Amino acid sequence: MKAGKEPHGDTTVVAEPLEERILIWVLFPALGAGAGWLIKLGAAWLTEIPFIPFRPAFEFLTSAPEPRATLIALLVGALLGLAVACVAAWERLTVTVTDKAVSLRCRGTTQDFTRASVEAVFRDGKRLVLLGPVTEELARESGDLKTERLRDAFLRHGYPWQEGGDPYAGDYRRWVEDLPGLPAGANALLKARARALEKNDSDDARQLRTELAELGVVVRDEKKHQFWRLTERFPH
Repeated sequence: MKAGKEPHGDTTVVAEPLEERILIWVLFPALGAGAGWLIKLGAAWLTEIPFIPFRPAFEFLTSAPEPRATLIALLVGALLGLAVACVAAWERLTVTVTDKAVSLRCRGTTQDFTRASVEAVFRDGKRLVLLGPVTEELARESGDLKTERLRDAFLRHGYPWQEGGDPYAGDYRRWVEDLPGLPAGANALLKARARALEKNDSDDARQLRTELAELGVVVRDEKKHQFWRLTERFPH
């Protein structure tokens, strides 16, 4: 593994810049209000489309007096934009790095790992990945944080950042049903996970990834195809 720089005694936090967070809270409600205004303008035309969803809402906008109808359309659009901003904030990744530990905060939860438990750190596309002592996957979190900022933070505190990406990328094999070589029970979990990926059920896919990790199986997704490898505590 690549060695990092000499550790520092401070804390480094990598998060979206404040101005970007403010922009999201302002821009999304504004875009939602704009969409609401456009829908109000086209409500009469939309009611003429057969079997269109939410027809009662469009009929209400065409029949309600002004300025009440426009104000309602703007308010509903802004609230929907605010909801999107809330989801973006909930999914936002924040990484806190010290000489002794790293913390990942995302989707309302925080994952903490000691420095001794982290054997490799790298980016896999937009995902930040941490590997453990037997090449197991400790964490895989998506985020729009700049790779340069993440790399500098981890190297500053002496973590083994992998500039070339996953050092075990060549060990992955594409999963097909009933493939031999997997631990007992892994094929069933991978089948269930394949169904979750087809349904875009990210929560179920995430839980099944955790269960596979307990069996010593690391999973990587590419366009809804699953690729797997075994950790070093299992024979290859």
